[in-house]
Amino acid sequence: MLEKLKPELRFPEFDECWKLLKLGDITSKIGSGKTPRGGESNYQLYGVPFIRSQNVQNGSLELDDTHIPLEIHEEMSNSKTKPFDILLNITGASIGRCSIVPKDLKEANLNQHVSIIRIESGEPLFYQNFIISHSGQKLIYQQQTTGGKEGLNFKSIRNFKVPSPSVEEQQKIANFLKAIDKRIKLLKAKKDALEDYKTSIMQKLFSQEIRFKQDDGSDFPEWEEKKLSTLFNGKKGKGLPKSSVAEQGKYPCVLYGELYTKYDEVIERVISYTDSEDGVQSHKGDLLMPTSTTTTGIDLANVTALNIEDVRLGGDISILRKKVELNTIFYAYYLSNYKKNELAKYAQGITIVHLYFSHLKNIKVDFPHVNEQNKIAEFLLKLERKKFKIDDFISDLLMFKKSLLQKMFV
Repeated sequence: MLEKLKPELRFPEFDECWKLLKLGDITSKIGSGKTPRGGESNYQLYGVPFIRSQNVQNGSLELDDTHIPLEIHEEMSNSKTKPFDILLNITGASIGRCSIVPKDLKEANLNQHVSIIRIESGEPLFYQNFIISHSGQKLIYQQQTTGGKEGLNFKSIRNFKVPSPSVEEQQKIANFLKAIDKRIKLLKAKKDALEDYKTSIMQKLFSQEIRFKQDDGSDFPEWEEKKLSTLFNGKKGKGLPKSSVAEQGKYPCVLYGELYTKYDEVIERVISYTDSEDGVQSHKGDLLMPTSTTTTGIDLANVTALNIEDVRLGGDISILRKKVELNTIFYAYYLSNYKKNELAKYAQGITIVHLYFSHLKNIKVDFPHVNEQNKIAEFLLKLERKKFKIDDFISDLLMFKKSLLQKMFV
């Protein structure tokens, strides 16, 4: 006897119970590819797109420049993709990520870390959204727990029990979720375009190809050149390991790792709090730089202006505190972008790479009139705030979709 169920949320014109079927019963193919003989030596810029697990994101297939020759593609005929195939990562840290082959990608191939799920009876987008829902991810987690290893085999995928409403209801749900995905995609494209414009305009502003005028329409004075040490004093943060972060902590704080991963050139709201009395008390306008990494100096050449008061600053953070009148937001953008490569050259170390204020104090930097600094900083900050607003819209839509998936799929 077939198992049946009803979702918490559905369109009003549908009221029949959903069937619960094995995925293998509604598919014509479940399989994966392989790494071509010779491995990466076969990869090329042109040819047939070759899909790997890093290309499969939840809800989107993000192709790169990895292709294989047509003759290898033909040799791997069993793992050729078709439009509307579901792609599921089946090994490694990204296990469970799932997307759809778009209709305009007529043919591609894939490696052994990605499974093809070809729906024979039903709407592929409906089943792809089920897989990324809480219920679908729970199936994947349970299979890993049962199997005792990080990976899915084809037998376990075929045995997944998936909800199967009428095709009409599947399509209605899929189209609704597709509209949300389209909105998210458009917002991401808008954000990318804004980021490209910001990068381009910064280059023109800091090279003085474009100059602002004074309020009365006259030109600002020519930019001076000064040593960094004449503009800033250097300090070091202290303490505050990751374990000191508390969700309901009393004090806002910044940890050095967050300067790589969470913040851009300006901090106007922090993401971490602590109850610890440790850490260096900030001043509004402090410039923050991470001081150590296991990668390269370019990752340390990130300068972030703290545009809020009373934040505790943890260890491995270099603090540049202004000693003359200037706009630190201007210098966060200027140093992080226009001077980035020059800053990176001063990093020292092999296994652990360090970059301290003492390494940078003699660097020569441009010094525009303070009012021109203010105009540039204000202009760039407006762009940044537009980007934050788009980020908030995207986050809200993602949370909305996550909530829908939880209620639509049981």
